[in-house]
This record gives sequence, structure tokens and C-alpha cells, in this order.
Amino acid sequence: MTESTRPPAPSFSKAVLAIVRKDLSAELRSRELLSAMLVFALLVILIFNFALELDVKVRETVTAGVLWTTFAFAGTLGLNRSMSVEKDRGCLDGLLLAPVDRSAIYFGKALSNLIFMLIVEAFTLPVYSLLYNVNLFQPGLLLVVLLGSIGYIAVGTLLATMAVQTRTRDVMLPILLFPIVLPVLLASVKASAGFLNGLDFAEISGALNLLIAYDLIFIAVPLMLFEYVVEE
Repeated sequence: MTESTRPPAPSFSKAVLAIVRKDLSAELRSRELLSAMLVFALLVILIFNFALELDVKVRETVTAGVLWTTFAFAGTLGLNRSMSVEKDRGCLDGLLLAPVDRSAIYFGKALSNLIFMLIVEAFTLPVYSLLYNVNLFQPGLLLVVLLGSIGYIAVGTLLATMAVQTRTRDVMLPILLFPIVLPVLLASVKASAGFLNGLDFAEISGALNLLIAYDLIFIAVPLMLFEYVVEE
């Protein structure tokens, strides 16, 4: 096929959406990723529920920490599983052969991972509210959940792509991820606790600004690094 007859490469946005559709369709057929993340998240919540059952006051003060511990562990499980499936089935090699910008592959995978994580959080929040008798459906708290999830997935997708190339990928991802994602987790816990405790916005704005800055930085970094990461 000559260059004049070769079909044009899809646009950046079309390539991203095609990857997202592929991941969502595959998950609808297998239901492996979401079911594992949901079961894990619910088990963590139940364990904390029984552990803190005797002290109601402690339960009220640790809500933000328990929530983000649950989100972080479930998110890590999902990231690891998402990239492992791509690698084991040869889909990652196929994506790299596609005539699209490598960063489109990253954003497609990141967006699908974010959707999965938000679905898990949407199930986790009402269950937590029911078990702990806490109203988690506050606009400020939901904003923090969104910003924290974006930062977590932005870093996690990049590092999961690196870890999946190694033999010890199940262990390597948490080792690489948690030290780098620690600022977003701490800021998310602080901002979540602030909204739950009814603090003034001025006391929460610092953590929110850190989340926004973190998200912007780690959305921009893969644009420069992802091509080198997948080629290693």
C-alpha cells in the first residue's frame, strides 16, 4: 500500500475514545476488573467497620483516612490488572503498532482506569455511609474524590505501564506508586476531613490547590515520558 492510498491516522481524540471503548467493552464481557475492585473495596470497608465498632468517636474521626485507604488499594489492584491483561493478551503490542500518538494510548488507558475507579467509588460511598452512619454526599467531598482520583490514576497509569514490563509487576507497582502518590493521598485525606468536619474553606484551600497542581503536573508529564516508557 503506497502512502497516497494508506488510510489517514485517526485523530488524537478519536484514538483516545477508541481505546476507552475497547476497555469498556472488554470489561462488560469479562467483568473481571470491576468485580475484583468492588469486592476488595467492600472487604476493606467491612474490616475497618468491625475493627472500629467499639469506638464511635474514632469512627467519626478516621472516615477520610479509611476512605482513601480503600480507594488507594482498590485503585492499585485495578491499575495492575488493567495493564497485565493488556500485556498478557498482546493488546499492548497491538496498540503500540497503531498509527497514533503514543500519548493517546496513555490518555485512553488513563481515562478508562479513571472510569473504573469512579464506578467503584460510586458503590463504595453509599455502603460506607450506611455502615458508618456518615453523610458522604457533600459537594466539596465529591470534588475532592474526583480530584484525588484523577491524580492517582494519572500517576498510576504511567507507572503501571513501567511495572508491567517487569517479572515482579504485582509487587513493583505499589513500590513505585505509593511514594510518588503520597502527596495526593495526604492532600485528599486532609481536604476530605476538612469538608466532613465543616471547616472554613480557607483551611481546606491549601490541600485543594495541591491536588489541582498535582493533577496538572502529572497529566502533563506523560506527554513527555510515555513514549520512552513503553519502548523500554
